Amino acid sequence: MEPASGNTGFFQRLPTLKNQFLYDPSIRRVFRLFVPTDIARAVAPEITRLGDEVLQQHIFDWVTDAEKNQPYVTGGGRNAFGQTVSTKLVVTEGWRKLQEFSIEKGLVGQGYEAGLYQYTRIVQYLRELIFESSSANVGCPGAMADGAARVLQHHLRNPKLTPEEEKVFRNAYDHLVSRDPATAWTSGQWMTERIGGSDVSRSETVATYSPLPHDAPPCDPKEGIPLGPWSIDGFKWFSSATDSNMTMLLAQTPRGLSAFYAPMRRHNPSLVVSATGVTGGTELNGVTISRLKNKMGTKSLPTAELQLRGMRGWLIGKEGQGIKEISTILTITRIRSAISALGHVSRGLTIARAFAEVREVGAGRGKRMRLVDSALHMRTLADMTVEHHAMMLLTIYSSYLLGLEENPSSAREPPAAAIAALTPPPELVTPLLRVMTPLLKAYVTKQAIPLVYACMESLGGVGYLENVESEFMNIARLFRDVCVLNIWEGTTDVLGTDLVRALKHPKGGAESIEALALVMSSGGEDDKESAYITKQWRALRARLETGSQEDLVQDARAILWKLAETLMAVLLLADAKSDDGPAIREVSQRYLASRGMLTGQAAGLGRTQASLELNRAIVFGADHAIIARASRL
Repeated sequence: MEPASGNTGFFQRLPTLKNQFLYDPSIRRVFRLFVPTDIARAVAPEITRLGDEVLQQHIFDWVTDAEKNQPYVTGGGRNAFGQTVSTKLVVTEGWRKLQEFSIEKGLVGQGYEAGLYQYTRIVQYLRELIFESSSANVGCPGAMADGAARVLQHHLRNPKLTPEEEKVFRNAYDHLVSRDPATAWTSGQWMTERIGGSDVSRSETVATYSPLPHDAPPCDPKEGIPLGPWSIDGFKWFSSATDSNMTMLLAQTPRGLSAFYAPMRRHNPSLVVSATGVTGGTELNGVTISRLKNKMGTKSLPTAELQLRGMRGWLIGKEGQGIKEISTILTITRIRSAISALGHVSRGLTIARAFAEVREVGAGRGKRMRLVDSALHMRTLADMTVEHHAMMLLTIYSSYLLGLEENPSSAREPPAAAIAALTPPPELVTPLLRVMTPLLKAYVTKQAIPLVYACMESLGGVGYLENVESEFMNIARLFRDVCVLNIWEGTTDVLGTDLVRALKHPKGGAESIEALALVMSSGGEDDKESAYITKQWRALRARLETGSQEDLVQDARAILWKLAETLMAVLLLADAKSDDGPAIREVSQRYLASRGMLTGQAAGLGRTQASLELNRAIVFGADHAIIARASRL
């Protein structure tokens, strides 16, 4: 036997990743379950192409560039003559290319395009999910642009807007939803301050109404957009997407906390823009970048502390109703946080499946076998897939509700009987979405963290490496990035408190509980699983209706977890009834058993070979399992 060296001996064959849209069994199932056949047929070719494109080498080269050459700030001091120099954010070519790719693919814009009715958000967010792990976090400013566009779209329907406001809001909206990288905008979302974190009520940012004279320079002379009549001063502690073109932010006015839109840059006719003395250019709109945050993950994403002095902006809605306005953005960014988390889980499982197909391990008595033939390893991946699919159903169902809320007059019928039973009447869509959003974001982003870690562990020591030389295998990067999703847009405790507050709200709480009851009872009580779920829900409902908000808040995490897992059980049973194959039946049974909702042994715990085949069908999908079995004959 020849000794190994750095260039000789055994070398592990590289895994080959497969298109997530075609080969992630959970994505395939929710797409078939939630999307009508005609729409599915129309959009599937493009989603398939996207699934291939996000795995191309040039995409991963951009990711590596964005991670390695992280954003930084220049300026902020004084020039040779003692004059102040404005701060400037510098981002890498890879970051810019990934943003352009995201814009061209309409990962924001599609949400505002006609033709997909209440299924628009499902298609849009499934596409974002597939791109997420190849995006270097450009989905973060994309999510905030999505939320900002929704707020502006809502206000553009207000007949009380002045012509000037309508022009300004329309201009920003058109930029946000554009698919042209040359004209499209991203948005920031500035709420967090040192005094409060997620509690924005004590904001120290102050907005003063002080209209500029009519001859003041415009914000954008090319498009004829004026500067806003409000002057905003303060300090924002966490501002992701610092390279954005605009922002939505909160500030105090004489009537309370209010929401504002402000462009990130403005025209300055006196600004010297060249060494020859030419004047007239753009500068930051009263914004100074104090410093960039040094974070555990999302290192490619510029997150900054910002000082605002004389930032010009426009009031959104009414003074004192800032929380109401921002809540529209939060609905979208919280759903998209869950989408991002599942994007990382889906990619992690894609890598784990690919590795299992090529990695050989000892099988005893001198024999070798691939991990895909290991009953234990397949059981481990199957259990991870069960959790992934349950959360996928919850997330896509929430996206479906968002689509229903945004398209209340759509005449399109639900795609399947299972979804029809889960579709609330129009008057209960918003109350249901109100509680689903904090529940979804808290649960999915929290549970995604151990799942991505488990994917990393499934590769052994290779999974722990920063695989920048093989960026498509870099689960360590995914793990670092997924951890933040449980923190921003509200931690678990913040969201649990928000959920209880919504359920106990004197006006909307009863409607939210009624909507939940319709979903919980959608499976009837004919089978023991549905009967058990109904029983559990009745007990929880009684507690929610009789307990005080103060008493319920101290147990908010447990309430949120119980609601989320019961809803996922309902969705899994509906999925199984829509296509009663052995794999999905086992997925639902195994999930219910793991949550104490089912007595007895799940099928996957039986004979080794039968169990192995069933677990393979869960991990790879039934079609793959059939092909694999045929290839061994």
